[in-house]
Amino acid sequence: MFSKLREVLKSFTQRVAEVLGYRELSEKEIEEFCEKLFVDLVEADVAVDIAQTIVELFKEKLKNVKVPRGSNTEDTVVEVAKDIVLELLKRGEAQDPVLLIKDMIRQSKPVKIIFVGVNGVGKTTTIAKVAYKLIQNSLKPVIVAADTFRAGAQEQLKKHSLNLGVAFIGGRYGADPAAVAYDGINFAKKHGLDVVLIDTAGRMHVDVDLMNELRKIVKVVNPNLKILILDALTGNDAIEQAKLFNEAIGVDGVVLTKVDADAKGGAALSVIVGVGKPIFYLGVGQKYDDLEVYRAQIILERLFK
Repeated sequence: MFSKLREVLKSFTQRVAEVLGYRELSEKEIEEFCEKLFVDLVEADVAVDIAQTIVELFKEKLKNVKVPRGSNTEDTVVEVAKDIVLELLKRGEAQDPVLLIKDMIRQSKPVKIIFVGVNGVGKTTTIAKVAYKLIQNSLKPVIVAADTFRAGAQEQLKKHSLNLGVAFIGGRYGADPAAVAYDGINFAKKHGLDVVLIDTAGRMHVDVDLMNELRKIVKVVNPNLKILILDALTGNDAIEQAKLFNEAIGVDGVVLTKVDADAKGGAALSVIVGVGKPIFYLGVGQKYDDLEVYRAQIILERLFK
């Protein structure tokens, strides 16, 4: 995870430290170092605009770097790099989702959460992982399969529900998704359940009819949280998806899946920095417990270990 990006940052800090060990950096040297950094970041799948943002921050910081007498030059440069990257990573940080949900439950229950996203991002698996996370925190969820469009969607979620011992509400194929979601909420109220996890049809973000259907579900359900599932490997396209879903329904937070499959790390970093929304979780595997709360400091440690 993040291996290529880690190499890029290490190589950059070492090159800068070699010069700083003898004298201050000239403007020309800063420019040259940062040009090389930009190219390396893009080759590691960092989106061009995000790479440019990172490089501009480095240019500004390197002008004022002073190595204290007796200090290790490379350590000093690494700390500068860490400060810059942490500042960017913190853009996605949010309250622990489980704590957020518990706060909402204290106000009113059940808490209603709608999951949205395009086909193939891992939405069904993510919903199961979130259900598992809630169970581990002594909360009682129900999974609602309001995707009445895709063949197999109901069966997949029902299987996860059985595995987890969680209540499941589905509807016949072609049924009104908003009505199925509403049935799930009523079931939760009747049985004193804490959280309603509502799956919606995986939809292409350019499909106007399906987006209108999604708006209808949101209007009927009036969810506490609208969570967008994004695939870390898609980089810029994920950022574009986030913009369009946010315009359509308003997105409260993001779960970034397949982070473990991004060996270079640049695509995931691009989404983390560029999505402009809180990142609740990172999907890092296929098991139910392979869902990490997003923490900037943890990502930073992986990038500089």
